[in-house]
Amino acid sequence: MPKETRLVYSTESGRIRSDSDTYHGKNPDHSVCRVRRETKGRGGKEVTVIWNVPGGESELKSLGKAIKQCLGAGGSIKARQIVVQGDHVETILLFLKDKGFHAKKAGG
Repeated sequence: MPKETRLVYSTESGRIRSDSDTYHGKNPDHSVCRVRRETKGRGGKEVTVIWNVPGGESELKSLGKAIKQCLGAGGSIKARQIVVQGDHVETILLFLKDKGFHAKKAGG
């Protein structure tokens, strides 16, 4: 499997490649969505974070909306991550697998 040999950083001009290029893999069917529960930096409140979701921004927004509607919870989409209020890791894993995504639980 050949690696990309494009320049991504230069000491003369800084970051060359934008962050949005790194999220679109060659085959999105092989990418794995990760789901974890977080409390750090959120005032002690629990949230469930989903990242590494294949597809573009519109697919990410529609998936986030469907997950929030299914759970009856609030949340947002920031920095290519879906953030859902509350601890819903197991439910989201089942939802993503029903939708045909490869999803794994991350963290402890």
